[in-house]
Amino acid sequence: MNDRDLLKALFSAAVRAADPLTGIRRHLPAPPAGRTVVIGAGKGAAQMAAALETVWDGPLSGTVVTRYGYGCETRAIEILEASHPVPDAAGLAAGRKLMETVSSLGADDLVIALVCGGGSALLPAPPEGLTLSDEIALNEMLLASGAPISAMNVVRKHFSTIKGGRLAAATKARVVSLIVSDIPGDNPAFVASGPTIPDATTRQDALDIVTQYRLGLSEAMLAHLNSPAADAPSPHAPVFQRHEHHVIASASVSLEAAAALAGEHGIAAHILSDSIEGEARDVALVHAALAREVATRDRPFSRPTVLLSGGETTVTLRSKGGRGGRNGEFALALSLAIDGHAVTVLAADTDGIDGSDTNAGAFCDGTTAARLRAAGLDGRRLLDGNDSFSGFEAIGDLFETGPTGTNVNDFRAILIR
Repeated sequence: MNDRDLLKALFSAAVRAADPLTGIRRHLPAPPAGRTVVIGAGKGAAQMAAALETVWDGPLSGTVVTRYGYGCETRAIEILEASHPVPDAAGLAAGRKLMETVSSLGADDLVIALVCGGGSALLPAPPEGLTLSDEIALNEMLLASGAPISAMNVVRKHFSTIKGGRLAAATKARVVSLIVSDIPGDNPAFVASGPTIPDATTRQDALDIVTQYRLGLSEAMLAHLNSPAADAPSPHAPVFQRHEHHVIASASVSLEAAAALAGEHGIAAHILSDSIEGEARDVALVHAALAREVATRDRPFSRPTVLLSGGETTVTLRSKGGRGGRNGEFALALSLAIDGHAVTVLAADTDGIDGSDTNAGAFCDGTTAARLRAAGLDGRRLLDGNDSFSGFEAIGDLFETGPTGTNVNDFRAILIR
């Protein structure tokens, strides 16, 4: 098995470990006296719904929303599709349908909420006085800001009538949330901005983030954020007392699975962290420094070895028109810093889409920078233009998987022989 095939196998092991079926079966709630209704949102929500149908004994119904092209066949649960990462009218309609569905249920009913990464964009629900256009503008500002996902979701849930626990607060039914976490640290209230799980963040926290990342909110948006209407439900509110939640898959478990497979191939694996955040290009430089140290001095780890990490980096947009997500940006920055070294790298998003293009991420190695130059491309200029996709496409190093059906965020594997 060559180095790239090994890295592909490690990625596949990580994705298999995040299969929602295993976690759903382990945390399946008891059937209620009344109806069982399924709701959900996220890039893997359709696959979660299909998995639930295979193990649920009894009637159920409901609706989940996923990204365009991420749907799958289900028997009883309706699958809606909407836009990600920028919201659209289909997502707005889906959010209304979920809210109407749970609002009609009684105390004897059960809501099973299937929540995973991507749900924030898929459930736009602007508060009174604001519009879908406002929520789209907010999302675009957040995506370009370089803010970590946890900070983005604090802001999002204070500009919503469905996030921050509001969806669960709208029903008299018991709610059991099954969550595939794409959040560093696995705080369930931050996954998809917590439609069914409240947290203790305040609108002042949101205002502080707006100031810190210099978000150019409109007067109407600022007025909302400064009003009590922006307050999210308290986690201590009585409406949440019967509810429960379970994180059924996470980056930690996936990285451990990849490490185990590497060991079977005689490669020592070291998990650096499952919750790395920060600018993708800066995180890349730290990883590159470690890789060079191992490659040239056999420290702090001896060769052969693979360094594994997860979490969610961010990209501050420095130019318009560039293509590529955070994993492509990581790989491009790292390739410039390992030029000439015997290092092979895969950086990819476990949901199969890096940013808004068709690839999950990219490969790079000690020859990448030279191959870019041979193709007439300047790696530094590509990086400055946030255009990693164009570079890796030109040299055939894009990593494409299609939708994987899960989402535990970034997967990075650095192999040093």
